[in-house]
Amino acid sequence: MGYLEAIFLGVLQGLTEFLPISSSAHLAIFPQLFGLEDPGASFTAVTQIGTELAVLLFFWRDIVQILKAWSASLFDKSRRNELDARMGWYVIIGTLPIAIAGVAFQSTIKSTFRSLWLIAIMLIVFGLILGFADRINKGLKNEADLNVKDSILYGLGQMLALIPGVSRSGATISVGLFRGYRRDVATRYAFLLAIPAVLASGIFELKDVSLSDSPGLPKTVLATVIAFVVGYATIGWLLKYLRSNSYLPFVIYRVALGTLVLVLLATGVLHSTIGA
Repeated sequence: MGYLEAIFLGVLQGLTEFLPISSSAHLAIFPQLFGLEDPGASFTAVTQIGTELAVLLFFWRDIVQILKAWSASLFDKSRRNELDARMGWYVIIGTLPIAIAGVAFQSTIKSTFRSLWLIAIMLIVFGLILGFADRINKGLKNEADLNVKDSILYGLGQMLALIPGVSRSGATISVGLFRGYRRDVATRYAFLLAIPAVLASGIFELKDVSLSDSPGLPKTVLATVIAFVVGYATIGWLLKYLRSNSYLPFVIYRVALGTLVLVLLATGVLHSTIGA
């Protein structure tokens, strides 16, 4: 992998991590489409650190308030009903499903799940699910309506994102839409919920990224920085877009891309096994 490829993949990661179109799917499909080297699961996980740092920067005031309120509520019962204090617990509870599944199915994630057939099908299926959820969503609930049940359901949605093609943001946002939350509220909580899981995954994968192995640490770091910059801009754009628009364009894109990949796989243009 050259530095231009690393920049391209960093831009791709930054653009697709927060849009409900699956960054892992794009990092699996596009290198093969353009004849590039497969960056590997470890590269994908580490570049996600860049996009999650973008979330930390974008929401830093909210995160600080949540941490302060949650910490204080551990010792002061009167503060436990505050929204920020409850949000801290909701993020923790929502993170548990993916943490457990990630450890239990680590080998499967890095082998069986890295199949373009599976990725293409997940793009289509979960794209249609997102479209249906958005269509029936009444958008009556806001953050004050969040509860333990919803945080568990969000967490189960995020757990499904261990399968490339599902989309972490797409799955969790779909849950929020099904539960009746406004688009921007469902999206904001989905972003906050992703922080612990993605940062933990990326840090864990650092041990598999070395200076000698392709793509190597310098190029991985470059791609991560690019992903951070592009990701930060993407968050702002998406939240603004959702104030008056639906997820329909993303649904159409997911179905179109998934269908294209299936056709290319069937005709032998693409290989099913990533990196083949």
